Amino acid sequence: MNLSDVSKLSEDESRAMLERIRWPDGPTCPHCTAKNSTKLEGKAHRPGLYKCNDCGDQFTATVGTIMEDSHLPIRTWLMAFALLCSSKKGVSALQLQRQLGLGSYRTAWHLAHRIRHAMGKNPLSGLLSGAVEADETYIGGKPRKHAGPRKGPKYSRRGRGTPKVPVVALVERDGRVRSMPVQRVDAKTLGNFVRSNVDPMATLHTDEWAGYTTVGKEFASHQVVNHGKREYARADGATINSAEAYFALLKRGITGSFHSVSRKHLGRYCDEFSFRWNHRKATDAERTVEAIKCSEGRRLTYKPLTAH
Repeated sequence: MNLSDVSKLSEDESRAMLERIRWPDGPTCPHCTAKNSTKLEGKAHRPGLYKCNDCGDQFTATVGTIMEDSHLPIRTWLMAFALLCSSKKGVSALQLQRQLGLGSYRTAWHLAHRIRHAMGKNPLSGLLSGAVEADETYIGGKPRKHAGPRKGPKYSRRGRGTPKVPVVALVERDGRVRSMPVQRVDAKTLGNFVRSNVDPMATLHTDEWAGYTTVGKEFASHQVVNHGKREYARADGATINSAEAYFALLKRGITGSFHSVSRKHLGRYCDEFSFRWNHRKATDAERTVEAIKCSEGRRLTYKPLTAH
């Protein structure tokens, strides 16, 4: 199901497609999970309405998903999913607004964040195994010297020690990725993130940063490449080039598509890029279907998104 396919659908056809993706074995009540329901097709009933014969509640395919209570057509939702899943470096809210003909930037921005929220519910669960690369990067634009209170030597640094937001990524060689923004890149923070996501029998690959030294002892092997000595890959397979490749996509997306990302919302952008990376071997249509399958759960409302 790519963008071309969805754009040809009517609203009824889009609803039927959503139902097939969400309920491959038939309608399931989101209130009691029963599969015993009746479709209400009277003149007074809205399209796609079902009644559960067990609990008596009514529901549609959007109830219990990020699309619940949305005023947007289902066809618009499916097109938005297809756009975000097929754009390697992301789609800005302004571009989403133009391409989908949405009435406001606020609607497009909220729509995109709800889809990123769904992408964060990654079905590729389980600890990362095999060769796992760990690295961190810093998001926040090019370092510049600032006048006034922001003046100081740290504002002209690169990497560690800048006021940018650090993002840590764990990349399974030829496999999955987990990434998230963190407050700091000290041994405690990095250690907790690595321990909670990597199998102890895995081989951990990092650079020479001391924050990985302690946690590296807890795995089957800890391979270190010394970037300070211009060592980036060794004959024994030690490298963190996969993590660097993931960060290259993330940074180019933020620089080229979004231009500026706040610290508050950066985690959802990491979820978006991680989802596409984890499904990079799938087609755009298959990736879109997987994202829609992740849409079940509590929706992300506008108020907490904009609250300080």
